[in-house]
Amino acid sequence: MTEERAAPGREQGPRSGSAPAAEPEREAAAPDVNTAAPGASSATGAETEAGATTGAENEAGAGDDDGYDAATSSFVERFAADLTQAGMQRMASRVFACLLASDGGSLSSAQLAERLRISPAAVSGAVRYLAQVHMVSREREPGSRRELYRLDENVWYEAILDREQLITRWAATLRAGEEALGPRTPAGRRVRETHDFLKFMQSEVEGMLERWRAQRRSLSREE
Repeated sequence: MTEERAAPGREQGPRSGSAPAAEPEREAAAPDVNTAAPGASSATGAETEAGATTGAENEAGAGDDDGYDAATSSFVERFAADLTQAGMQRMASRVFACLLASDGGSLSSAQLAERLRISPAAVSGAVRYLAQVHMVSREREPGSRRELYRLDENVWYEAILDREQLITRWAATLRAGEEALGPRTPAGRRVRETHDFLKFMQSEVEGMLERWRAQRRSLSREE
């Protein structure tokens, strides 16, 4: 009997009646440590997000001893609008009014940003301006690296004193201007009248501040 041979290039299939060859066992894939069980990934993400939110809320609310309700917010925005109309920068007006409306008289950058719904950069710019005009000071919170922005207790008194010093400089410049223009010229007379008004206002401010100091001492004793 002639033995049959497989044609070149063809695989020789299993002979009839013979059992098919068993496939080699595949190595079980190792569990991916980076793949969490179904539902675990989303839960972990939610927990992380919740933790981050809680951390931000804790940072914003740390040391906050008073609420910031709708009525307080309305007052802050109204008073800020009045200050802006008087010439103060809008964002500085809002930050100042917000500090004024806080029981502690001081807030962190995060607290101001949260209450006014503004960016930390906007808070920084407003505080820089308020510090330059001596209406707000910076201080470190005891036992923390966090910086607080505080209103001076005598903020209005200090603001008027700053204006008084400004008036003194203006008056000196106007006096020199009167001499340069000539006291008998129309321009010289106009400058002299401005100078005289500023000197009058300065004397009134000095008396007003002295009366305020006396009244404040009286109010402190009554409390």
